[in-house]
Amino acid sequence: MMPLTISVAMCTFNGEPFLIAQLESIARQDRLPNELVVCDDGSSDRTLEILGQFAKRCSFPVRIEVNSENLGSTRNFEKCISRCQGSIVALTDQDDVWYPHKLRRLEAALRDSRDIVAAFSDAEVIDDDSRPVGLRLWESFGLDYASQTKFLRGRALEVLCNHPVITGATLAFRRDRFHPMLPIPPNQFHDAWISFLLAASGRFVLIPEPLMHYRRHHRQQVGPGASVLSVAAQMAEAKKRGRTRRCEERGRFQQLYDFLSERSESFPHAEAAMREVEGKLSHLARRERLPEPRIARVFGVLHEVLAGAYWRYSSGWKSVAKDLLLP
Repeated sequence: MMPLTISVAMCTFNGEPFLIAQLESIARQDRLPNELVVCDDGSSDRTLEILGQFAKRCSFPVRIEVNSENLGSTRNFEKCISRCQGSIVALTDQDDVWYPHKLRRLEAALRDSRDIVAAFSDAEVIDDDSRPVGLRLWESFGLDYASQTKFLRGRALEVLCNHPVITGATLAFRRDRFHPMLPIPPNQFHDAWISFLLAASGRFVLIPEPLMHYRRHHRQQVGPGASVLSVAAQMAEAKKRGRTRRCEERGRFQQLYDFLSERSESFPHAEAAMREVEGKLSHLARRERLPEPRIARVFGVLHEVLAGAYWRYSSGWKSVAKDLLLP
């Protein structure tokens, strides 16, 4: 097998507060990347200055590109990954901190077989002041033992149809699997889109140990925020957004289904992926069609309970409670 080369893809936007710590953690890797590719989305702070200074003194190539217009997170990551030249791409946010052995562990996971298309790890969640909050990333996303077992048994599509559990900052994947995924619709989260289509391409390796500190703070665009809310807070959020959120989710999964149906020859497990998405879409549509009067919803909810759909495609009893109790 050809030796692996690793590109690290970083997107930045006004990342000054935490960027130096992340760059230094990449420079301290015991398996250095072959390149760091950075796409900046129009920062107005010292981000570009910090990147320029780092590029001058680090021991591996750093390529920095400044977007002519603000692209947003999804389009910026799409552009950044497309600029990478390594056989493996490892994604990174601008505000985390990597453990020194992260790239070495990811490389080892991907080296053994071409059937393995991606690897991702757990992470320890920290706050603005770099203090551990007593939470692991997988725990915050609900990637429990049962879900991990499904990944190990080649049933990642089931887990990812239920809810996204792979954070881009923990993920590394084969670059040749990226081009068939393009273009990524701008309303999609880049890591959810990439991870689902990777699952339609091959196998994942899960690394249950934390390989980084994942920073949770009020400035980040995406992250585990809603997943770590209390049940009461989740119910309040569900009441506020109601069926709008399910409609948006159904739209994103419909995009995936349409994309796979048009590009099925590019994804070895496209048929299995489409079957999972069909089940998800049917479940979401039934939830959207529940009548307004709460008592009238009981039959529809019971149908989905008996079919096991709330557990396969939603959040189990939490979703049942929302459909029965919320206005």
